[in-house]
Amino acid sequence: MAARGRPRAFDREQALTRAMEVFWAKGLEGASMTDLTEAMGIGSPSLYAAFGSKEALFREAVALYVSTDGSDIWAALTNADTAYGAVEGFLMETARLFSRPDKPSGCLVVLSALHATDGSEAVRAELIAKREENTGDLARRIAQGLASGEIAPGVDTGMLARFYVTVQQGMSIQARDGADRATLEKIARSALAAWGPLTTARQ
Repeated sequence: MAARGRPRAFDREQALTRAMEVFWAKGLEGASMTDLTEAMGIGSPSLYAAFGSKEALFREAVALYVSTDGSDIWAALTNADTAYGAVEGFLMETARLFSRPDKPSGCLVVLSALHATDGSEAVRAELIAKREENTGDLARRIAQGLASGEIAPGVDTGMLARFYVTVQQGMSIQARDGADRATLEKIARSALAAWGPLTTARQ
């Protein structure tokens, strides 16, 4: 039996990628329905039919970002042989990815929903949870340096991870304000210079 209904006249994945970039550049509240439909090349009825709502579209856009544009930053945690190398890769990939000329600057997960309204509080809470999850991933990787002897006993690896995540989130803001890759790399190197003192003494 032939499928009923008219097939969608657009590429859903392509449309989602374009929506992701709108949210990345303008944030959840800043991205209007006109911004989204124009970028996606569809009308509002098609957007609602395919994605359900603006918030549902945003959630899919975040998931796409995490699995594509944002993934290389966190891949550094598993690719490095040492805890220091993991943090170095994390920050240097941040400098590269947050400053690409062909993409919106900064990080979608950090910048897109910092201020909540009545309608976006749930989405904001989800992003806060995602950022906490990322901090936990970095903390677990750094903690491996305790077992290997790279990090002195008594060092608070959770707080160390939070420090470097704070640096990385600040780099996102700097990138959005116009900092180029070289500037972001200098910020990263400055933060990495603190690794020795922070990992050889009790905090």
